[in-house]
Amino acid sequence: MPRQTILAPLLLLGLAGCLMSEGGDVTAPDVDAVPAAERTTETTNIPEYRMADFEKPSDAELRERLTPLQYKVTQRDGTERSFDNEYWDNHAEGLYVDVVSGEPLFSSKDKYESGTGWPSFTRPVVPGNIVEKVDRKLFVTRTEVRSKHADSHLGHVFPDGPAPTGLRYCMNSAAMRFVPVEKLEEEGYGAFVELFEAE
Repeated sequence: MPRQTILAPLLLLGLAGCLMSEGGDVTAPDVDAVPAAERTTETTNIPEYRMADFEKPSDAELRERLTPLQYKVTQRDGTERSFDNEYWDNHAEGLYVDVVSGEPLFSSKDKYESGTGWPSFTRPVVPGNIVEKVDRKLFVTRTEVRSKHADSHLGHVFPDGPAPTGLRYCMNSAAMRFVPVEKLEEEGYGAFVELFEAE
């Protein structure tokens, strides 16, 4: 059997979404049994960010607004390269928001070094802004993570994370925009400042 035939499935698995951490399990959490908003511990009592006025732009507008990589990831369920993306090693304090809608997704307080080369979080900052779907592509069952309001593909969640949730939200940097803590008020995310004041 040609070497390429043997290696092809392995390469597909390696490039499909986030890699599993050492000793991880590729079986997805039972998302149908436990919805994200119920099984995720919120970091604060911040209400769901106001998205009532958001209207998703047309495909033509998105192609114009987003970079080719951002479009591929968010609109075509793509995956960026590990260790070669904007936020995998970002250690600044702040908020990660959807690149299309601006809806708050993750806080730097819940970010950790997973060793996968993608930004990883233990939980979303507003669970209501996260939608999880079973993904059975590429020979394994995974749990896809999408944003609620923009319906952007963000990445996948795996049950091999650290305490307190045991989850690893493995995200694509291209699906998010980082708002540093000093710019939260200025950009309309003032309600989240308290996250970074409480120690």
